[in-house]
Amino acid sequence: MPNFLSKILSFGADKDLKAYQRIVEKINALEPTMQEMSDEELQAQTEKFKARYAEGESLDDLLPEAFATVREASVRTIGQRHFDVQLIGGIALHKGTIAEMKTGEGKTLVSTLAGYLNALSGEGVHIVTVNDYLAKRDSEWMGTIYKFLGISVGLLQNGMRLSLKKPAYEADITYGTNSEFGFDYLRDNMVTRPEMRVQRGHHYAIVDEVDSILIDEARTPLIISGAGTKSAGTYKDFAKAVRGLTPDVDFEMDEAKHIIATTEIGLEKVERALNIDDIYNDETGQLVNHLQQALKAEYMFHRDQQYVVIDGEVKIVDEFTGRIMEGRRYSEGLHQAIEAKENVQVREENQTLATITLQNYFLMYDKLSGMTGTAMTEDAEFREVYHVPVQVIPPNRPVKREDLDDLVYRTIDAKFEAVVRDVEERHQNGQPVLVGTVSIDNSERISRILSKRGIKHNVLNAKFHEREAQIIAQAGREGAVTIATNMAGRGTDILLGGNPDVMAEDILRNQGIEPAEATQVQKEAARKEAKEICATEREAVTAAGGLCVIGTERHESRRIDNQLRGRSGRQGDPGQTQFYLSLEDDLMRRFGGDRMDGVAAMMQRYELPDDMPIKAKIVTKLVEGAQRKVEEVNFAMRKNVLDYDDVMNKQRQVIYAERNKILDG
Repeated sequence: MPNFLSKILSFGADKDLKAYQRIVEKINALEPTMQEMSDEELQAQTEKFKARYAEGESLDDLLPEAFATVREASVRTIGQRHFDVQLIGGIALHKGTIAEMKTGEGKTLVSTLAGYLNALSGEGVHIVTVNDYLAKRDSEWMGTIYKFLGISVGLLQNGMRLSLKKPAYEADITYGTNSEFGFDYLRDNMVTRPEMRVQRGHHYAIVDEVDSILIDEARTPLIISGAGTKSAGTYKDFAKAVRGLTPDVDFEMDEAKHIIATTEIGLEKVERALNIDDIYNDETGQLVNHLQQALKAEYMFHRDQQYVVIDGEVKIVDEFTGRIMEGRRYSEGLHQAIEAKENVQVREENQTLATITLQNYFLMYDKLSGMTGTAMTEDAEFREVYHVPVQVIPPNRPVKREDLDDLVYRTIDAKFEAVVRDVEERHQNGQPVLVGTVSIDNSERISRILSKRGIKHNVLNAKFHEREAQIIAQAGREGAVTIATNMAGRGTDILLGGNPDVMAEDILRNQGIEPAEATQVQKEAARKEAKEICATEREAVTAAGGLCVIGTERHESRRIDNQLRGRSGRQGDPGQTQFYLSLEDDLMRRFGGDRMDGVAAMMQRYELPDDMPIKAKIVTKLVEGAQRKVEEVNFAMRKNVLDYDDVMNKQRQVIYAERNKILDG
């Protein structure tokens, strides 16, 4: 149903594009005028626009001139000129839609257009990123354009002092992560003095990687908690009691529905181990919950998949991005149960002091927009939950990437062996390869095999995320091999031949010079050398077929697979993608159904050797069917979180309004 609805609702999208193209023609017509202006004249445009807005002109009226001003300022400050398709993307953002733009189309630069225009009203623009690194990078990089035009820029970072946050929000444009914006809203409604509040309203938000933030992270509400009163010892007792139970004898589990429960036999074993007569006789229900969470922790949550243990602390890994979700904890005692299982300090269960879902936080904005490379598969959800449509922006250059048919193996071992053979061959030919995995476990497994074969490579997962930008920036170099979980390069382009800016910094460090301390002459010499190396390697890489992306498993979401494919073939570059699957993969096992069992039986009947893959449309269709099933389940879960929060939201708004009245009284 949602797909059918999306098709109907997107019929008007082409009409919008035509209207946007007419506006682009107006912007282009203004370009010669802007080019003739001196820096001072161009900078004076901002005050003129503000005065015209104050006199009653709308932002729509100002749009062509404002966009033309930003385009020229960008050329003069960072040497980048907005393409026509980027202007279309900027118009889409200003109109309060989600702009779907392919990887490498310059989404970061697009945000400057709508950001500048909407900052003219003086009500503040929030630009939301997936992590602190991107918030800092973009605020500095794009901040050069804004500051040239007299627009102030603020930056929020995790752990920042209150005295620094207030000025960041007072700025015309504020960069930060979704968590930081959301937690600041909750904290503002817990303060005891009005001057301790930092936010000044929710006027307009541009959400970068909008699918990651508004869809993937929307299942986990933001929670501020205080100390509670739960016994750490009980969690440890239950962790010991459930360890070593036999599947299908002592407990039954449905991985697809995320349900687990003991059988009568298993329950008796647990009760004996705990010296409890009847767990279900506990009137508070606490013991039943302890049992449930201990079972989930032991048999459904696995280290280096759903979570990692770093410095004695259990940290959640976002299954969609592969990133660590700092500051987030599982609720209802599950986090404590995992801590007990991993034998690390069990932190007391916290009491919730304030909470909000990301959905309800972002619905507070007067206008909401976003950018991503992959949004169309979730168009119906964006419309239903956030009331924003998706607008597909055409690429600047046609996509030349070749997406090969999936190769399906009988076993996981055979699949990984085939992946490594393929990587080895491409590496020898000088073709850069990005291997995408769905878990840290799998990325480390492939890394071990490649190390044994003597193939130099980089690993990028939640454990090594500090080097993320550096690793991704050089993943397009000749013969480079990069293994990455889904975190790979949100916000960082893979340039064929390598990134000269990052390489120039490496050249300086190799000379014993810190980039920040280098003289202008040293910087220019390093950059010249880096550019020459990258240009030579780019030719070799292009001749070898461009970047090859290898997927080692289909993700639960088609969108994540599309994102991985989109790392290759940016801006008209050549490229290839290939997915390797096995009948033992989680997705196939949990959601494949009887027809997948039929494929396995057929492979066995014809005695196909393990290392012989099959290419069959039926398998591809089954995989896509399984993905659709999971997407429906996940949508239902997000909807459920929102429905539950909607009840509280009405109360929250009333109480917060009364609280603020008293504070301001």
